[in-house]
Amino acid sequence: MLKTKSAQYSSVGDRIFDVCNYCFMIFLVIITLYPFINMFALSFNDANDSIRGDIYFWPREWTLRNYEYVFNESNVFFATFISAARTIVGTIISVFCTAMLAYAISRPEYKLKKFVSITFIFTMYFSGGLIPGYLLIKELGMLNSFWVYIIPGIIGVFNMIVIRSFIEGLPEGIMESAKIDGAGDFTTFARIVLPLTVPALATVSLFVAVFQWNSWFDVFLYNSSRLDLSTLQYELMKVLSTSSTSTDGSAADAYANAQGNVTMVTPTSVRATMTIVASVPIIMVYPLLQKYFVKGMVIGGVKG
Repeated sequence: MLKTKSAQYSSVGDRIFDVCNYCFMIFLVIITLYPFINMFALSFNDANDSIRGDIYFWPREWTLRNYEYVFNESNVFFATFISAARTIVGTIISVFCTAMLAYAISRPEYKLKKFVSITFIFTMYFSGGLIPGYLLIKELGMLNSFWVYIIPGIIGVFNMIVIRSFIEGLPEGIMESAKIDGAGDFTTFARIVLPLTVPALATVSLFVAVFQWNSWFDVFLYNSSRLDLSTLQYELMKVLSTSSTSTDGSAADAYANAQGNVTMVTPTSVRATMTIVASVPIIMVYPLLQKYFVKGMVIGGVKG
């Protein structure tokens, strides 16, 4: 009888906790998603109507004019191509090179592994600074080139630590068996280690892809004079900079359609539309890697 009552009270307490937990999580989801939902509503709402305000979760007057204006801008399509190219190329090269470094440092027979690890970790906290970095890029001849997006960030120290920790958790007998069969270090890395570290590689790939897609400051520093190397995020930054110095009323005339100024776009509508255009592609990547993400972070961080 006592056990039954205890189980009943425990069950009631668990239910109260579950209700509170669900309410808190729903509230957290709402405040996390609201900015994106609001941008979505503004991007599909008529720009003239948006000036009145009170657009929260749903467009009041649906229109595609904002997207027509954004995609009619000649540089948006090419900027999207450059962003996609640097994301794909940068992610593949960075993950592969970082994984090779992580494998080398994880090997117990490598005598300098501790020194090299400390050297790389040191760079996480200290850097040469913006001006020395710019001068280095200039001396390397990478100004006004596509490769300035790829080479300077080819190795991520945190990503290397994640992959190294994952590799150190693999059974050592697998590598030893490969060496007994005559496999060299690169063959062991390519055919044994890489397939087994897919969760960690997927996690790191997501980190690198998000960084590459969202990066715009390197465009501003090194390629601002090359419109053909501009990225989507840099174009978004220019829109935000332009609209932040204008009011909706005055800027609406500047953005007005040439057909009698009947249908207009405003900085608010263009900013919202550009935000959606720049965010949706990278958001679509996450579900493809989600099943590896948590596993890679948990297992890869055990020995971090």
